[in-house]
Amino acid sequence: MLTRRQTFFATTALAAFGAAGTAYAADKVIKIGVDLSLTGADSQGANRVKNAIVMAFNEANEAHAVPGHRFELLVTDDGTATAGQYDPAQAATNARKMVADREVVAAIGPQMSGAGKAMTPILSQGGLATITPSSTNPDISDPKFAEQYRPAGKPIYFRTVTTDAYQGPNMANFLAEKLKVKTVYVLDDSGAFGVGVADSFQKQAEAKGMKVLGRDRLDPKAADYTAILTKIKSLNADALYYGGVTLAGVKLAKQAYDIIPNVIKSGPDGMRSSDLLSGAGFPAVEGWYTSIAAPHLTEDTKAAKFIEAFKQRFNDSPDDYTITAYDAALVIIDAVKRVAAAGKPVTRADIRDAIQTAKVSTIQGTVSFDANGDLADRTVSVFQIKKDTSKPLTDIDAQYKYLEVAPQS
Repeated sequence: MLTRRQTFFATTALAAFGAAGTAYAADKVIKIGVDLSLTGADSQGANRVKNAIVMAFNEANEAHAVPGHRFELLVTDDGTATAGQYDPAQAATNARKMVADREVVAAIGPQMSGAGKAMTPILSQGGLATITPSSTNPDISDPKFAEQYRPAGKPIYFRTVTTDAYQGPNMANFLAEKLKVKTVYVLDDSGAFGVGVADSFQKQAEAKGMKVLGRDRLDPKAADYTAILTKIKSLNADALYYGGVTLAGVKLAKQAYDIIPNVIKSGPDGMRSSDLLSGAGFPAVEGWYTSIAAPHLTEDTKAAKFIEAFKQRFNDSPDDYTITAYDAALVIIDAVKRVAAAGKPVTRADIRDAIQTAKVSTIQGTVSFDANGDLADRTVSVFQIKKDTSKPLTDIDAQYKYLEVAPQS
């Protein structure tokens, strides 16, 4: 018997690819795994990412992008009701499921670095390359941790975003150089992403001459952060930097508005989310500075055609990581196309190698990877939440005003 979740994913796959499957029944199936956090605090963004991936592969099937082949998706959810967000144990289960299915030759995801750390050793042993559109923890692709995260040898974790080795430090540069912050208090949500980005922010903040008044770790499941926020208030900090995602971030934003309303508040891409806008709402989120580990694309004319098509199909507005997910799909389609055109069997090993050597024209520009699988482009973009009553208050593009590219270290 199918569970409700399994039924949903089966229906999604049929809706996306059913017509193409009927028309091209003799084509060889190329299955792509997808892992996203579709349950919990980050589900709104996850569903946009899923829709972008579905859109890209559906377009490829309709255009016969790889003659004699058609794409199908195996969509998995690493979010659980118990965790309230991504769950590393579920992510590991999903990775094993993808590896066990020999038709799966590549994957997209995960969204979250904690899920990435759980999945990557399993994917490595299975020789299955994945491209994440939003996971930014640098350890996963750092050669220093190769034994842990790529035990089989070759890099298999690729990204269409840069890493927190740039996102955290560049945001520290922005606070120091642009906002003239002298003192800051640092928080994280105890997750792999939150700890990593907060660590890299703190190191660069100190290097820039900012005084770090303290560092605390939030329990994402706790309801009350007033004790920590009251301590920050007593220290007269100029700014707060929170490394983490929205499960803790929603509560932090609400309570910080009441306790430290005049302190500059900032965070990474985990706080640029419609889930934050809907969960914390205005006026609590007003003024927060956030970053993304990529160029800002949704206001770029290069993305206009994609955005219009996405809105028409899904009645929703894409965000920047929706676009990096679409671009990740384009890279995989290109890899399959090149392998097939060379007369080679479309295997995991050949697709991995083709991704490694990719130079693909995408919405964000030419996507290529360094020897470790990291995106060659290091852009970090900065935003500030400013209420726009003319647009839906959960619309990311309307409520997060793009400021500039963060100063690079």
